Amino acid sequence: MKFAFAGIDFLGSVFDGLIEAGWQPIKLFTRPCDGVYDFNDVVVARARQARLPIQLSRIRPDDIVALHQAHGRDWSLVVAGYPWRVTGWQGRVRHAINFHPSPLPTGRGPYPLFKAILDSYETWGVTAHVLAEDGFDTGDILAQDIFTVDPLETHETLLSKCRMASHRLASGPVGREIAHRWRSAEPQGDGSYWPRVTDADRTLDFRQDVDVILRKVRAFGAVETIARLGEGRVFVVAADGWHEAHDHVPGAVVHRYRRQVIIAARGGYVQLTRWSPVPLAEAGQIGR
Repeated sequence: MKFAFAGIDFLGSVFDGLIEAGWQPIKLFTRPCDGVYDFNDVVVARARQARLPIQLSRIRPDDIVALHQAHGRDWSLVVAGYPWRVTGWQGRVRHAINFHPSPLPTGRGPYPLFKAILDSYETWGVTAHVLAEDGFDTGDILAQDIFTVDPLETHETLLSKCRMASHRLASGPVGREIAHRWRSAEPQGDGSYWPRVTDADRTLDFRQDVDVILRKVRAFGAVETIARLGEGRVFVVAADGWHEAHDHVPGAVVHRYRRQVIIAARGGYVQLTRWSPVPLAEAGQIGR
């Protein structure tokens, strides 16, 4: 099966899995990435190695028409980690498939991994579904890969689990059984939409319990939470903590050692171990 891939490195394991299943790539649609939180250098390198055309701009109906003229309907459009809605594919491709990092219909939306940890989900998963033209992440389900979430899961470990699950789906049921899966796709029914997180969602509140604060730090991981430190604000990548009765005001800095900062929280202390100051240019934007 020929396929055009729309995505970045986030779920680039789908690209690799389909190739393992014998699919042939014909074009890469990707987008500019900041090289800090999103990356596309791996999928771009794969595309260049295969001498595929690469498009950084949004997919338009004319792009679908051009591929249809070149390949007829003998190709599939595969979307994974692509931010823009894709329309105009019906009647021009054999299959249009989206890989979404949640057990749909739970967790529709741009990036549900943070909330999965914040809300203490015990299981999570990745869903392959028919690409919907009239909504995000609402198409009929083709296949799912469900896995366990650890009580101390981090953003990075959950992301890795999603990437591995995506690869299993692409190299297995989607890549090898797509004709059957397409015919027997199941409607999602009612679900939940989780909007993009804000700076307020990422901000630590030291009036909360230590465990709640540390869960938020784990949920955002390298994407960073935000904390007030003295008169300024800092980005936090990692922290530890413990329970202990005390009389300190929540949020007070009670101890420092080198780069380690201990802050009072409800029922204990939080120790910032990896953090950096918020640049002045960004500090004025936090919370807006």
